[in-house]
Amino acid sequence: MGRVEDVQNEADTTTSLSAIASDPRYRKLLASRSRLGWQLAGIMLAVFFGFILVIAFRKDLLAEPIGQATTTWGIPVGLGVILVGIALTGFYVFRANRDFDPLLEAIRKDAAK
Repeated sequence: MGRVEDVQNEADTTTSLSAIASDPRYRKLLASRSRLGWQLAGIMLAVFFGFILVIAFRKDLLAEPIGQATTTWGIPVGLGVILVGIALTGFYVFRANRDFDPLLEAIRKDAAK
């Protein structure tokens, strides 16, 4: 008896997945989510590789002390790279919660009907 129910559940799942995949809102959601992900990844790569290039070619800039302190500019700039990564992640989570998740939930509900 359980096997028949499993086969029916698999058929229902396949039908729901194909209904979701064929929904134009879902395709738009995938495109916008992918575009945002690539943009944020590009920003993070630019920041990271910019920092690495400064280390490689202009060490003197990062070795410069801040005022009369013993701390150099390399410490806050390196910390800034980390904070940019955290900020970009937070921005993606904000956008996902505000835009992507409600749309995906609406698509799921429509596919279940």
